[in-house]
Amino acid sequence: MLLGAIADDLTGATDLALTLTRGGMKVLQVVGVPPSGAQFADADAVVVSLKSRTIPASEAVAMSITAGKALLAAGARQLFFKYCSTFDSTDAGNIGPVTDALLALLGESRTLACPAFPTNKRTVYKGHLFVGDVLLSDSPMRDHPLTPMRDANLVRVLGRQTARAVVLVEHGCVRAGTEALRARLEAVEGIAIVDAISDADLRTIAAAASGFRLITGGSGVALGLPDVYAQAGLLRAATPANAMAAPQGRAAILAGSCSAATRRQIDLARSRGTPALQVEAAQIAQNQITVSEAADFVERNSDGLVPLVYSSADPEQVRAVQKTYGTTIAGEMIEKFMGQLAQTLAQRGFTRFLVAGGETSGAVIQSLGVTALQIGPEIDPGVPWTLSSGEGRSFALALKSGNFGADDFFLKAWDLLQ
Repeated sequence: MLLGAIADDLTGATDLALTLTRGGMKVLQVVGVPPSGAQFADADAVVVSLKSRTIPASEAVAMSITAGKALLAAGARQLFFKYCSTFDSTDAGNIGPVTDALLALLGESRTLACPAFPTNKRTVYKGHLFVGDVLLSDSPMRDHPLTPMRDANLVRVLGRQTARAVVLVEHGCVRAGTEALRARLEAVEGIAIVDAISDADLRTIAAAASGFRLITGGSGVALGLPDVYAQAGLLRAATPANAMAAPQGRAAILAGSCSAATRRQIDLARSRGTPALQVEAAQIAQNQITVSEAADFVERNSDGLVPLVYSSADPEQVRAVQKTYGTTIAGEMIEKFMGQLAQTLAQRGFTRFLVAGGETSGAVIQSLGVTALQIGPEIDPGVPWTLSSGEGRSFALALKSGNFGADDFFLKAWDLLQ
């Protein structure tokens, strides 16, 4: 195995697996911490999907270290810690603590952090993370219900999460080329925030960091890794996934993300006639809506456009719910509801699910008993269809990060299934 990756949420893991698959690597995505002694056949890369982004830092560290040990025991030459391209975290972590723990596991003193994903308009310049043309702190991410991002300076953000030195490697050094950047990175003691504003920058970073045993970042910085391995004679040719034999059956959309992108996707789908049912945490808490009733709605409306059940709301509505029930409890109610809904629909013969939101995707995957995912065709940058494996029958799953996808994502995704 060339690369062992640990992702802090399910959709991020799928995003990374897609990037590596497109580069010609044979990739296996597994769900949850692999058991001790796990074997991964002939995979070039194994991406472990955790649900560790917003749990207490100590728990995130424990899960990540266990996963890292399993990947190293299976022969991984290099580890990759994958987090969101909007650096979702709080002052308490979890990016810094997990990075520190993985460095300690490897006996290393340096790594880099680069969440840039230019294709999806996430860039890092002068150490500041931009979403499109605005700073992260001025984007809708400033009001994220779990990880409000109100500081775009990644040196400051990460510096509050780790005792290690956090230094900036500016864009000029990246543009100077692989050798200049490699020399700069090898002089770092701690964690380097590396500027990147284009895919070419990301490929330069991957090449310059080829000697690092740990790389951290969004999926973008992994863009150049397949080329690095191929040039070193380590990667055999593989055929990227272009098609997937999806199981036959009915379909549903489950959206738990409150991101601006997901809300636009919901609005467009509804305007085009998609049957839609909104489920709020208050309704669940007061037993005003049940899983069975939501499943009945989906089943009644499954003959035309794929029906949608969503909990997404604007920031003001989210804050009101959190004030009443608490941030954690409100989120957990929605996740549990969506997971149980997916399970109920599966029992009624539904086999195709499009899920929006990392936390929601994790709940759905767990409820369906999925243990591994095969990467299929790409719907939009960072979001492929996948084919599940695990207990029971297979499912076609599109697991979308809340921030990803074009406005017509909910409508066009189904055209790629055979």
